[in-house]
This record gives sequence, C-alpha cells and structure tokens, in this order.
Amino acid sequence: MKMLLQAAIILLATYAALVVIVYFRQDGMVYFPDKDIWQTPRDVNLNYEEITCRTKDSLTISGWYIEAAAEKGVVLFCHGNGGNISHRLDSLKIFNSLDLSVLIFDYRGYGKSQGKPSEQGTYLDAEAAWEYLVNHKRKSPNHIILFGRSLGGAVAAEIASRQKPAALIIESSFTSVYDFGKKIYPWLPIKLLSKYSYATIDKINNIMCPKLIVHSPEDDIVPYEYGKRLFERASPPKQFLEIRGGHNDGFILSGTVYTQGLKTFIQTYLKS
Repeated sequence: MKMLLQAAIILLATYAALVVIVYFRQDGMVYFPDKDIWQTPRDVNLNYEEITCRTKDSLTISGWYIEAAAEKGVVLFCHGNGGNISHRLDSLKIFNSLDLSVLIFDYRGYGKSQGKPSEQGTYLDAEAAWEYLVNHKRKSPNHIILFGRSLGGAVAAEIASRQKPAALIIESSFTSVYDFGKKIYPWLPIKLLSKYSYATIDKINNIMCPKLIVHSPEDDIVPYEYGKRLFERASPPKQFLEIRGGHNDGFILSGTVYTQGLKTFIQTYLKS
C-alpha cells in the first residue's frame, strides 16, 4: 500500500511538473518568429514598397505593399505562426497573377516588427495594417479581402468581426487553440492552461461578409475537420475549397484548383 501511495505521489508530481512546463512555455509553442528577412518580392520579379504601420499600443509594424498593375482588389495578408513575410513570396506571386494588390505585414516580434507576439498583439498589428490600407492607401473596405493562413486565419477572422471587408478567406486554419491543444495533449486541462483563444469558431457565424474556407484532407498539421467545422458554422454567403497537399505546400501543389478557386470566389463577391 505504501509503495502504491509513493508511486501515485510520483505520478502526480510528474504530471504537475508537466502542467507547469506547458503553461510557461506556451509562447514558444504558439509563435515561431524569424527576424531574418532573407528575400524580398524583387527576388520573384515583383515591385514592392516597404511600409510601416503604427499600432494602438505604439509599436512599429513592418510590411510590404505590392501593387497590381490592373488592380481588382486588395488582399490584407495575415500569415501563419512561423517565419516572417519573406517566406510568403509564392503566395504574393499568386495574388499578383490574379490582379490583386497585397499588403503583407509581420506581427510584432517577427521580421523587422517591434515587440513580442501575443494574441491581442496580433490583432492590434492586423488592425494597424487595415487602417494603413484605408487611411494611407485610401482603399475602400469593400475593396479589401482579408486573407489568413493557419494562425493568420484566426487573426483575419478577428479583424473581419471588427470591420466590414469585401470578403474573408481562411486557409488551413483551426477552430480554436483549445480544440487544437486538446487534440495534441488530450491528457492536459487545456482550457484551464491556455493563455490563448484564437477562437474563430465562436466568431465566424457573426461575420457577415462572403467567406471562403480552404483546407486539404492531407493537411499534416491542422486537421481537415477543423476547416469543415468552420465552414459549417459560418453564416452565408460562404464557399468551401478543397485542395490537396500538406499544411505548408498545399496551395502550391494544388495548382489551378487553388488559383481558380480563389479567382471564382473573388469574381463572385468582390465589388467593383
């Protein structure tokens, strides 16, 4: 009996230690920023303007503005939780080929942007980029498409819930940090531990603009079921685009299925 009690105490202490470690290491499990800008749009033959935005909490956020020659709309690009804007040139080329200008920015702590990332901070960063498009570039909200991939899907959804964009595109994203964490660590009390929410599933029904949810059944990081759940919960008008390939390369491997899917959605809903 004494040995069983000792074993139980050891297991409980180990579990408690793991809980504490996970709690205090959350930032490093959610954000993977890279400060090194290793290439620019010029490396893929795109002219660009290096821009900065000022957030409401007085941080300087860095980004690029790539203007389309025959602009049909403007994409506000919210990238995922790893790297920085210099890792998204393939997407910039795709949007440019669709005659869409792009403002892509780095969250605080990423690339040349000041500060340290946090959930509310990423929202402030995206909001600053939105204000830059509206106030500095004089773009009408009904001309702006909010686009978010992976973690950026949650950021884009939050801004869509605050503003009135022309459309929202959520690609390869999750329903909430709680759902994602529970799937990875089913033995942990994620709801109690998590400092983050990013709960797109709770917002998407109240976002009134047209929505395109993009996901691959072969996604090796964010399960396909999350994309389907977001689509099911979303209020109309909405479309679902199934692509193929993994989390980080699906939009490339899907080729014309992806680009034509974006084009059809944009032509259907973007106001001239």
